[in-house]
Amino acid sequence: MTDTISITLNGERHVLARPTTAKDLVSGLVDKDIAVDGTPVDGSRLGIALAVDGEVIRRGKWSDFTLAEGHSVDIVTAVQGG
Repeated sequence: MTDTISITLNGERHVLARPTTAKDLVSGLVDKDIAVDGTPVDGSRLGIALAVDGEVIRRGKWSDFTLAEGHSVDIVTAVQGG
């Protein structure tokens, strides 16, 4: 068993340390500490959604969702406008 996994993140291959949860991934991408409930510790808003293999993972489940070899992860950012 290796200490890394390979995932596809928004269409690009990424190698991550094992284990990595969805919360760990998001925290690293947005450079913020994320609480167990999926909200930023600093009280700010993320405005993102995360899906793994086409299934949306609810923010409150990010801490419990461990990414695995070959997962395809999509992270989308909400954009405000009209």
